[in-house]
Amino acid sequence: MDVELRHLRALVAIAAEGTITGAAARLRMTQPALSRTLRQLEQRVGAHLVERSTRHLRLTPAGEVFHGRAVNILAAVDDALAEAAASPRPLRLGYVWAALGEHTTPLLRAWREAYPQVPLHVHRVDDQTAGLTRGEVDVAVLRTVPGDERLHVEVIYHEPRRVVLPAGHPLARQRELDLADLRDETIAMVDTGTATTSPQLWPEQTRPRAFVQTHNIDEWFTLIAAGGAVGVTPAGTAHTHNHPGVRFVPLTGVAPVPVYLVWPKRLSHRRTPDLVELARRVVAGGPR
Repeated sequence: MDVELRHLRALVAIAAEGTITGAAARLRMTQPALSRTLRQLEQRVGAHLVERSTRHLRLTPAGEVFHGRAVNILAAVDDALAEAAASPRPLRLGYVWAALGEHTTPLLRAWREAYPQVPLHVHRVDDQTAGLTRGEVDVAVLRTVPGDERLHVEVIYHEPRRVVLPAGHPLARQRELDLADLRDETIAMVDTGTATTSPQLWPEQTRPRAFVQTHNIDEWFTLIAAGGAVGVTPAGTAHTHNHPGVRFVPLTGVAPVPVYLVWPKRLSHRRTPDLVELARRVVAGGPR
């Protein structure tokens, strides 16, 4: 079975982009050429790897299994090439809308001191695993648990919640708020599958008057800053996003949000365990 790296890269790109058009642009090749490459791969593997029944392509169960192996193979090749060139491949840390909050900068500094020969790159990726299952990152910071048995999930700390208000809102002057204080507000939520705020956060008798969905964290901040809604978010959001039009006020009476480090059980970078261990130590020592 003569499977080449170009076949693996084609499948990984299709899984990441969800369309032939996007994947072809990602790989800088024509759409017909990419379609031929995918057909060749499926013929040589002897299985359908991509479901074509909808405009948005999806991996079949066989494709999901093959994709996981392809990501690991490509990562191993990249590692080997980097080592041969005496330049290790960067370790990639992904997040959806907030990294490790107040611990992010201490972790990056500690990594640079401990492993100066291995760059650590931080990427924001707007999907449920911050690009981890698509092979875009090696480790992810998440605040919801991904339902994927191929991933190892570890709670690294818990984060308090904050109310996010327009800068001129009367409640923005309060030292702290509780859920009942938001009864007359419209609550903005982010519809990415990774939200930590939902109507179920409120008891029925104090539930806000309305909820509105936004598509990403940028839309969410813009809506709040313009006075169209308020939001509830883990404290890490304030450390990752500095928006001048909003104020963050501590929210009391609610459980904190667990923050997870997530990485593949089949490592995509050999330095992943070092990053996980260093993150544990940095969090245990508190922000510096």
